[in-house]
Amino acid sequence: MNKFCCALLALLPAVALAYPIEVEKQYNGAEIVYDTTDIDGNMAAINLQNLGEARAECTVRFINGPETPRVRKAVIDGGKSAYLTAKFNRAVIKLRIKLTCNPK
Repeated sequence: MNKFCCALLALLPAVALAYPIEVEKQYNGAEIVYDTTDIDGNMAAINLQNLGEARAECTVRFINGPETPRVRKAVIDGGKSAYLTAKFNRAVIKLRIKLTCNPK
């Protein structure tokens, strides 16, 4: 029983690092798929993949509470992908991402 409790306590920090990520998306006709990742307690990333043939211009706003939003922009050719990251000064409790893409 003692070993079980120690193993359970050892796993707690790994669970505490994860935070929820909400994505508000607006594709405007672009064929984009995304995947979000929490890299660290104060860092996040989004991977954008363009499934269409037309080039897409995307703007991503990473919003972490009272901090200034981090804005990243990418132009993604058809069949290609882009990986955008943001680092914050404070630990992230809940991250909101606003994704806006337009075909070019």
